[in-house]
Amino acid sequence: MLEKDVIERSLQWLLTNKYMTRKKITLIGGGQIGGNLALIAAQKELGDVVLFDIPKAEGMVKGKALDLMQLRPHDGYDSKIIGTSDWSDTKDTDVFIITAGIPRKPGMDREDLLGINLGIMKDVANNIKEQAPNAFVIVISNPLDAMVYAFHKVSGFPKNQVVGMAGALDSARFRAFIAMETGFSVQDVTCMVLGGHGDTMVPISRLATVGGVPVSDLIEPERLKEIEDRTRVAGGEIVKLFGNGSAFYAPAQSAIEMAESYIRDKKRVIPCASLCEGEFGVNGYFIGVPTVIGSSGVEKILEFTLTNDEKNELNNTLEAVKKTVSETGL
Repeated sequence: MLEKDVIERSLQWLLTNKYMTRKKITLIGGGQIGGNLALIAAQKELGDVVLFDIPKAEGMVKGKALDLMQLRPHDGYDSKIIGTSDWSDTKDTDVFIITAGIPRKPGMDREDLLGINLGIMKDVANNIKEQAPNAFVIVISNPLDAMVYAFHKVSGFPKNQVVGMAGALDSARFRAFIAMETGFSVQDVTCMVLGGHGDTMVPISRLATVGGVPVSDLIEPERLKEIEDRTRVAGGEIVKLFGNGSAFYAPAQSAIEMAESYIRDKKRVIPCASLCEGEFGVNGYFIGVPTVIGSSGVEKILEFTLTNDEKNELNNTLEAVKKTVSETGL
């Protein structure tokens, strides 16, 4: 009887795992972030990967895909990666991650990108709607809060299928700076950044801990304020150092965490730009809030009580988001 149970369980495992169709992940934009997204997604074996870009860049994405395929013998992943400029190759995609658009240059803020990137986002939204209307979509393109709003409006996708990658990256930067300051492992740092993906974002230092110990007990208030301020302009700091282009390693990993939580139904709580409908007093805008991501996409926004100062800061960042969104005309 025991042997029969073992055989039945083994057969069930084979049916649900061994022969299960791989998920399909399409990366819109084959630049620095897109290439790193493809690498990480393949290494984690989240599914087969399509690296998409405009016809002018087709050779580049095909070359990156071939290079990644040739990396497989070393890394041992079996995910298939292709490069293309043909939208039909994205049909029935499970997860889209959109990085398409021009990057920031020194002296530019994210809002300076609005005009050009809005046109790109409208085209991408219409094509995704045609090719994969049930996909989960993660937007990275800047200005993030306006771009994810634009995708939602143009595509008509429900709010659970659309999310922006902002808070995951901002919170990771905050965690990194706290770890660098204290000298302790970044794995033991827990913190959160709310609000828009810009200079008005709201680091919630009150809830930050290192191994359960409040950060306020480890870092002097004045120094903690400096770390908060550095977090707000962390993207611009990298842009200045590069001289041309913007960050790509950390943004890629941040988006992959979100995609993995969806594909594997991990129900991670990740700060994301989600569509709020009353949460934190926000209505009708995508803004960084603690978000549960599982197999249904955006499954829940976790609210918690803010201090009066935090409320004021969140209202300030909301006004900045509203201003940028209004300029989309959508």
